[in-house]
Amino acid sequence: MTSTVSYCGELRTLATHLQSGSTFETDAPTDNQGKGERFSPTDLIGTSLAACMLTTMAIKAKDLEDKLKGAEASTEKMMTSLPRKIGGINIRFNWTAGVNFTDEEKKRLEDIAWSCPVKESIHPSIQLHVDFNWAK
Repeated sequence: MTSTVSYCGELRTLATHLQSGSTFETDAPTDNQGKGERFSPTDLIGTSLAACMLTTMAIKAKDLEDKLKGAEASTEKMMTSLPRKIGGINIRFNWTAGVNFTDEEKKRLEDIAWSCPVKESIHPSIQLHVDFNWAK
């Protein structure tokens, strides 16, 4: 087992990672009767995608570790209705100031990101837009 998820009431859950004991809460979003005080379960899909892309880049491009440190990715998810589901995810990478990548490194990192396990698990009907933001 990886985790447990407990319902706390008032549309909030508590997730516990069994190996480490670390926890986080989720809330239903404000557009779906929730408080929006925590990540919603659907927020976690885009967040997981960005985290997976960055982690997979670091795993498969160990030689670029110093250039990857401090990189961030902003996420946005778009919901559709009928049925209510994630219709799209936008991700924008922001690289550490002063760090430059060669064209070869950029292509390599993009290829790695697009093959991460979370991306490969996302239904193809969800539109993904990733801005690697190479131009500064």
